[in-house]
Amino acid sequence: MSEPNPVPPTFAAELAERRHPTVGVWNRLEGRPRTADFERALRVEVRDPLWMLTRQWQLGEFRGTDAGSPVTATYSVSPSRPTRFRPHGGPPEDLPTDRPLETMAERRLLPFAFGDEEIAFDLRVLIGHRWLKLLGKHNLLGLDLFRFERQYIAKYPIALPDPEHPAAEDTARLAHPEVWATMQTIAGRRLDGYLLYRHIKGGGNAADGINGLLHRTTLNNLGKRLVAWFDALIDQPTGVTAERPDGDATWDPRRLEHRFSVSASVPGGGEKVITAQEYPGGELDWHAFSVDPGPRLGGTKPPEKTLSRTVFPAPVRFSGMPLPRWWAIEDGRTNFAAVRPDSTDLARLIFLEFALVFSNDWYQLPCDLPVGTMNKIRGLVVTDVFGEKLWLTPAGAGDDEDQRRWSMFTLDTIGTAHVPADTDLLLPPSVPKVAEGPALEEVLLIRDENANLVWGIEQTVRMPTGEPRRGSEAAAEALAFRRRHAPPPPADDPPRAPISYQAMNTIPEHWIPFIPVRVPGDNREIQLQRAAMPSVLDGKPVPARTTLLRYGFDAGKQYFVNEEEVPQAGTRLSVAFNRTRWRDGRVVLWLSAHRGTGRGEASSGLRFDTLLNTPTTPPPAQPE
Repeated sequence: MSEPNPVPPTFAAELAERRHPTVGVWNRLEGRPRTADFERALRVEVRDPLWMLTRQWQLGEFRGTDAGSPVTATYSVSPSRPTRFRPHGGPPEDLPTDRPLETMAERRLLPFAFGDEEIAFDLRVLIGHRWLKLLGKHNLLGLDLFRFERQYIAKYPIALPDPEHPAAEDTARLAHPEVWATMQTIAGRRLDGYLLYRHIKGGGNAADGINGLLHRTTLNNLGKRLVAWFDALIDQPTGVTAERPDGDATWDPRRLEHRFSVSASVPGGGEKVITAQEYPGGELDWHAFSVDPGPRLGGTKPPEKTLSRTVFPAPVRFSGMPLPRWWAIEDGRTNFAAVRPDSTDLARLIFLEFALVFSNDWYQLPCDLPVGTMNKIRGLVVTDVFGEKLWLTPAGAGDDEDQRRWSMFTLDTIGTAHVPADTDLLLPPSVPKVAEGPALEEVLLIRDENANLVWGIEQTVRMPTGEPRRGSEAAAEALAFRRRHAPPPPADDPPRAPISYQAMNTIPEHWIPFIPVRVPGDNREIQLQRAAMPSVLDGKPVPARTTLLRYGFDAGKQYFVNEEEVPQAGTRLSVAFNRTRWRDGRVVLWLSAHRGTGRGEASSGLRFDTLLNTPTTPPPAQPE
């Protein structure tokens, strides 16, 4: 005998307990017009007073409520400035206040060499020009200035490779006509300032090896000024060691994004850490961070003084807002009926919900907060027209893992633990606008399902002179140069059969392969390992020409990328110089990497084990 069905809960109980979460909780009656003519409806004829009274009762107009409008609002905010910074996997350090947070979050080292190959001759000449300008500006060497210039050019020369017997590391400087013309212009005439800078940076003196005993102290002092000038010109990571070749750079080459943490003290003692787990570069704002319950960074400074202010709320107004009076006729400048959002377009649905249902219940408060702070709202008291004071709590308070909780401009907490939601407001110490230069490097990571590979296509590469160049053109010129200087190939062997076997065809040299390999200790997870295609001339592996794909190559280390970082749409990586101004007007310049969306799948045309038609030439007929 089956048990009787339980009594279904009432509709009021369902709404009170919110068993079925919705955007809002309300009841609304909507009429259906029977005609297309609204002339009679606009007259609002009163034919049934009882219906009007019933309608007023249904809308709650007979129920007295203290629904007073707000007059003043008093709030108290405790701001705290982030003072500690930690790159992913690195030690914490003090967060500088003389530059925006984007600089610390994105900066990367300037490459001056690829193994034994010297590059960045634009910066080398720039540093050397600055050094010679320092010598001439102070006029401390008198008539011997030209002699000192020749000594420095001879000690820190820009070498010109031998075009007749080129070495492997000289290919990039000889293969491209524009680069070779520049090298011929500056060789012997300009100073390699980077060699001088590195010598002084490593503990040497500017006067070492220079015949000028009377001016030794002056030269050494100018050398220190040269180092300070270049360090302030382009912001680079610090703490570079053999164990940490990238210093405090935040770029994670395995995940192709920036990862870092900052922290600030909180009122009442303690420390709050926020972490950017997946920052692709570009715009840095509150949505890039999450509250990190992990280890603290330590060394934070005490929070600033609590701010308490009283302001006047103002009703929210927008175009197309329903008019409050019954007899007011609305215009048709804003047509909300023409907005047709998709079921997954949450932003547009929330906007329509606000505009059509709760549009006349919102007020805005002016709240001035210091930039570059984490702000905790300690309290908000609203005084209405009846003189009553209402204590308001944050709308997004509750369990951080509660799926029905909704808020904006607040941070989530890393992990799945049931902890109180964070309701603080973060204003990161960033800038509203950053000028981005042309892409010096650009790489497209695409999937090639036919070859079962991921390719890193070097769309743009940086020449040794610093200018960007199309990767396909640079690879073709380098291959043509190596062909001209390669040993002559053996004589062609005439075909002996109508078909021949080809083990593998050729791929352009600016296509760098990534092969799928298993993650150590896991039989299911896959990662992508950088590989290399053999050269068509000597079979040696063709290295990458960008710092994005060359990671660890010169140190003899393998490079792995998480398989999920290259979706079906692909991934676009770029490197460019960024420039902005800080609050004090100081110009900040740094080199950064950005990540964007790719262009979909592609096919390299790579084929293995191919049979080719090689028709043989019939032997000449023998005379009879």
